[in-house]
Amino acid sequence: MEFLGDSQNHDSSEMDKRKKKKRFHRHTPHQIQRLESTFNECQHPDEKQRLQLSRELGLAPRQIKFWFQNRRTQKKAQHERADNCALKEENDKIRCENIAIREAIKHAICPNCGDSPVNEDSYFDEQKLRIENAQLRQELERVSSIAAKFIGPLAHLPPILNPMHISPSELFHSGPSLDFDLLPGSCSSMATVPNLPSQPNLVLSDIDKSLMTSIAVTAMEELLRLTQTNEPLWIKTDGCREILNLESYENIFSRSSSRGGKNHNLRKEASRFSGVVFTNAMTLVDMLMDSVKSAELFPSIVATSKTLAVISSSLRGNRADALHLMLEELQVLSPLVPTREFCGLRYCQQIQHGTWAIVNVSYEFPQFISHSRSYRYPSGCLIQDMSNGYSKVIWVEHVDTEEQEPVHEMFKDNVRQGLAFGAERWIATLQRMCERFKTLLEPATSSRDLKGVIPSLEGKRSIMRLSQRMVSNFCLSVGTSNNNRSTVISGLDEFGIRVTSYKSQHEPNGMVLCAATSFWLPISPQNVFNFLKDERTRPQWDVLSNGNSVQEVAHIANGSHPGNCISVLRGFNASSSQNNMLILQESCVDSSGSLVVYTPVDLPALNMAMSGQDTSYVPILPSGFAVSPDGTRNNQLAEHKVEGGGGSLITVGFQIMVSSLQSAKLNVESMETVNNLISTTVQQIKTTLNCPSTA
Repeated sequence: MEFLGDSQNHDSSEMDKRKKKKRFHRHTPHQIQRLESTFNECQHPDEKQRLQLSRELGLAPRQIKFWFQNRRTQKKAQHERADNCALKEENDKIRCENIAIREAIKHAICPNCGDSPVNEDSYFDEQKLRIENAQLRQELERVSSIAAKFIGPLAHLPPILNPMHISPSELFHSGPSLDFDLLPGSCSSMATVPNLPSQPNLVLSDIDKSLMTSIAVTAMEELLRLTQTNEPLWIKTDGCREILNLESYENIFSRSSSRGGKNHNLRKEASRFSGVVFTNAMTLVDMLMDSVKSAELFPSIVATSKTLAVISSSLRGNRADALHLMLEELQVLSPLVPTREFCGLRYCQQIQHGTWAIVNVSYEFPQFISHSRSYRYPSGCLIQDMSNGYSKVIWVEHVDTEEQEPVHEMFKDNVRQGLAFGAERWIATLQRMCERFKTLLEPATSSRDLKGVIPSLEGKRSIMRLSQRMVSNFCLSVGTSNNNRSTVISGLDEFGIRVTSYKSQHEPNGMVLCAATSFWLPISPQNVFNFLKDERTRPQWDVLSNGNSVQEVAHIANGSHPGNCISVLRGFNASSSQNNMLILQESCVDSSGSLVVYTPVDLPALNMAMSGQDTSYVPILPSGFAVSPDGTRNNQLAEHKVEGGGGSLITVGFQIMVSSLQSAKLNVESMETVNNLISTTVQQIKTTLNCPSTA
């Protein structure tokens, strides 16, 4: 129940609250206009003026006073904001002038001391300048030690090549006028190399870039003398091969400090070879200066090739005066021979009309090769256009290698005589691959076809691309490259078998196991190649054919030699009237060795290739053989008479699919399967060729 007195008290309290509420009064436009006109005349009116305005406008004097106070405060705030904007504009202007002055000081050149060092925080901090000076001295000592290996001690150099006797500005502009144009991510003052997998960023200072230019120019001069000078600088062996006369070389290109000092494990390899290739000079120069194309040109030699930085791009659009910093890994197709890694410069120069020279020379960067055991002195090639689609190439290879990991006894003669990494192998591979590229442009001329379909030009190219991918995959699987593609599962066992694995994305998708081994036979390389290539003798060594014969049903010639070809083989299976699985095989041979590589391909995939469609996602698991001469005429087993002198080094490699899942784990059964494939194949080859099991 609510009492009357309580209701009255409640109403009175509500009224008191309403009275206590502050009432706001909004001035009329007329009042505001009158107050503004008075404020413009006098911002501080006295009491008399305020009373007069109060009577005119009907406002209390107190209201007039507060209005003028608020208006003065508002006016002051407006002035402060305007002043702040003006000061900010002035500050921005001064900051821009400051930046411009700093940039001008950066590029200012003093005739006595060279470029002025600039610190971001303070221009004239003596302590910071001393620290920077010490760092520059250490950098100069580092690059000077590198330069000594190429151009001798700095004290004996002419002034243009001696950074100790010239100003930095003269050093930066010595040598040819080169545009330092780097890959994306570079800036004008510092050259930055793009990120590489598992490699730190490389920053090229102005001293580095200038030193690279000087080294490249000096190396080019040495290469030209090496290619154009004969005896006594070069000594002929075996009629056509030439090796370097080290005594004459040291007299002509004297260096006070040889690499490694008295390191007895250091061994020098230097060879020269020449040949004619079916490619014009400009096309060949373009391929050799492109890291991707050069790797495709030499799949059996170049395991990996990367361009770290383009120090100088071509000046005339034709690779002239192009200077690249390269990372390259060279291989022999065997698990018994370690690869050779080089971080170096590749410099191209047009000597005269129709004549080009490309020089490779090591430039040591520990960030990229921490324990390099190979060092490349000025090497490369001289290319002369013959104006008929051919070019004459003179190739020079000159390296120092440290045998901390001794080459296997089986390959020792092959490596030391220059057959493994020497100039002859480069020229032989170049000649064969140029013939292969020429075949890409010619229409198919096969007299045999597959189901009555002769491939068109596009179909032929598609098959050749698929086969090229197969060969490149095989070369990576049997070598010892340090690329990120494979993981070593098992090192060389008692039978010399090395097992690796890799996760494939699409060729095919899943976990792939690779196994490879090398062995020696007292048979000439040509006879071994003929035996492995002939489809009539294939059942004698192919453990997967189960003794069934095969027939060549398609053939694409790859060059002038009849052994250079791509074949499609069909097996005859007695238990099946129709066999949907075919074998794609490529064989190639030259003076440095031979390859027989094959992979199973189903009929729909091959028909797709025949029609000229993209074959980049056709699954392949290459296996095969690499054959090379053993490098000696007195082979290991004196009781075996080898016709033509010398035996053969054979590397056999197999790949099997472990699982279609990339997350799959390897098991013992997979390891035993691939090991049995290798050992059984080797044993059957030796048995068929009447070779002892110990050979």
